[in-house]
Amino acid sequence: MKNTVLYTVVGTTLNVLLTAMLAYALSRKNVMLKKPLTLLISFTMFFNGGMIPTYLVIRDLGLLDHRFAVILPGLVSVFNFIIMRTHFESIPDALEESAKIDGANQWTIFWKIYMPVSATSLAVMTLFYGVSHWNGWMNAMLYLPNSRELFPLALITREIVLSSATSAMNDGAALTQEMADAIKYATIIVSTLPILCLYPFLQQYFTKGVMVGSVKG
Repeated sequence: MKNTVLYTVVGTTLNVLLTAMLAYALSRKNVMLKKPLTLLISFTMFFNGGMIPTYLVIRDLGLLDHRFAVILPGLVSVFNFIIMRTHFESIPDALEESAKIDGANQWTIFWKIYMPVSATSLAVMTLFYGVSHWNGWMNAMLYLPNSRELFPLALITREIVLSSATSAMNDGAALTQEMADAIKYATIIVSTLPILCLYPFLQQYFTKGVMVGSVKG
């Protein structure tokens, strides 16, 4: 549980920040090579190096059996990036222009204007990334082969579910099928309960207008 909370909090924070920064940079109208960079990023959504080349990269970087091997791969989701960039492009230019008149630079505009009025999109991104990290087990299984103490809850849950099902199928096993099912269901509930508790706190942002009160008529 401690590992899962760490991976979820650190990973989601980095995911949201980097996705927002990249989306903001490529949503500006006068950015050099904006279209080629966007196409290059979008290309990776359909074609990627695959499992083995990615594993070799992680190994050559010395990240095997390290927490960063779970956090760093896939820091920016292309799908979420496209959603965030589209949202930034929909924000009226009047906000940026008025900020520039007051002497604000790009960092100030990003942190103090675009991020506050993007609470809805940021909440959605946080939920998407958070659930992905909380339920993620593949990276841990591939990149933490000798560090069981670093396993997230999802990987332990997978082992419990598989072992209980296998035990129930073996002849002479102490577990009956009903007991195996009870273990699986209880494990799944325990692992998903924190996310279910988090959802109501983020739901309030889904229905709020992102631009309410941001531009005066």
